[in-house]
Amino acid sequence: MKSETVFALENANWPALLVDASGGIRAASQGAKSVFGEDLAGQTLSESIWTKENPQSAEELLSAFEESSGGSYQLKLKAVDGSITNYQTQICTMPSDNGETYLLQMFKLPAGAAPILTAPVKALDGHNTSITVVEAGVAQKQKLDCAMQLIRTVALDFNNALTSILGHASLLLAKSEQKSPIRSSLVEIEKSAQRAAEIASDLAGFSRQEKDTKAQTSGNLNEVLRRTVEIFKERQPETIHWKLDLQNRPFGAKFDEAKMQQAFIKILENAVQAMDNFGTVYISTRNQEISEPLKDGNVRLAPGAYICVEIADTGKGIPEDILPRIFEPFFTTKKDSGHRGLGLAWVYGIVTNHAGSVAVKSEVGKGTSVRVYLPAHKKVVADKTTNLDDLSGTQTILMIDDEDLLLTMGEMVLSSFGYKVLTANSGAKALEIFAAKSNEIDLVITDLVMPQMSGRELIERLRRHSPQVKVICASGFVRPPSTEEEENYLQKPFASQDLLRKVKHVLSAEERG
Repeated sequence: MKSETVFALENANWPALLVDASGGIRAASQGAKSVFGEDLAGQTLSESIWTKENPQSAEELLSAFEESSGGSYQLKLKAVDGSITNYQTQICTMPSDNGETYLLQMFKLPAGAAPILTAPVKALDGHNTSITVVEAGVAQKQKLDCAMQLIRTVALDFNNALTSILGHASLLLAKSEQKSPIRSSLVEIEKSAQRAAEIASDLAGFSRQEKDTKAQTSGNLNEVLRRTVEIFKERQPETIHWKLDLQNRPFGAKFDEAKMQQAFIKILENAVQAMDNFGTVYISTRNQEISEPLKDGNVRLAPGAYICVEIADTGKGIPEDILPRIFEPFFTTKKDSGHRGLGLAWVYGIVTNHAGSVAVKSEVGKGTSVRVYLPAHKKVVADKTTNLDDLSGTQTILMIDDEDLLLTMGEMVLSSFGYKVLTANSGAKALEIFAAKSNEIDLVITDLVMPQMSGRELIERLRRHSPQVKVICASGFVRPPSTEEEENYLQKPFASQDLLRKVKHVLSAEERG
């Protein structure tokens, strides 16, 4: 079966081709199709656009490119109308989702040459336009989109590796004794992996052609706070005491879990530093309904429903003259100790990007209170337990991913909690297993981005065989298109507890219904 190729320049209105090492065209931009013909994919350079006027054959040029560091060539290419034109051609390597390395070719007319391209192309605004690749800014956009494709590939691979690291580390951490000598190292590994995961997520988000409007999903802030505090306090001295008072039936709110965890960790860091490693940190949540505008310290809240997270410490407090400056980037009261700032500018940015507000109240000698308000819907969300014993199960799960590292990690995590796990490293293999054991399989977990057969195609084929099959989709890049699918979506990279909670949630859906 011919492998599917994701091509970030598919909608570019200038000529760009993705070719393999032998000159076979795997994908073409809309601009290339308009200039050279609609049926480029599946042909070779030699049989489609190459001319005898070039000093080398297409195969010879590609071979020479692999042996040299140069990537710019002057070529004479044949358009769909039979005309021949000089093009300045740039070539760069491009790793693909299926592990092969392709070559990206982008074509532009030499400076001063008159464009001969007359076929209309749909521009981004939907209007017809002719391709004039010498227009100002096009070359720069070509480079940017080429970089976007590379970033996307790196982010996908990075996410897969991090999922394996984070999954194994969190599993060992969950199974280790509280006073184990290796526990602190496991905490550091998990924290480092989570930080790297944030970077990978930012890379993936940056490489998308459109802003991801589904990065924030509805959830329970209590769960995020519990996990954050559990991870953070591992490294803190025993002289720091932690008091949690979380709302019993919290309102649901839409948020990006990784970003909110960053914000909470930064607030906790400030709290611990303010107490000089001795005191108490109070963490609480509460539902709040406001019927008329309300002022809380430095913020003004509009009427509506909110979930409020308050983190307070018994530290030395912030002087009144300094308080107005705490949201300034890099502002710090510890210039001699290498501190880059309080980090509250970062917190402020994250919270306001969630349409929320940050209120700070402080008094010298009596401590500081930071209150985060996020808009909420009044529907109460389940406050799930973090008891790992409750995440166990005995059902049979089929897990599909083209990365063997992730299959190994998933099998280890799930089987250690009682599940029977079947694995497949391709959609075709998964279909074979499902056909033979569909009566035994209770849940399918599949990656969405795979060679030969994508996760979406696999799900469609599984549901033709068994319409009621339960499915969890996992990806570090592709997000679910609907709220219903979002319910069963697992964002890579994920920790072992995230995987176990999602599995338990999906398997118990019928019981809840």
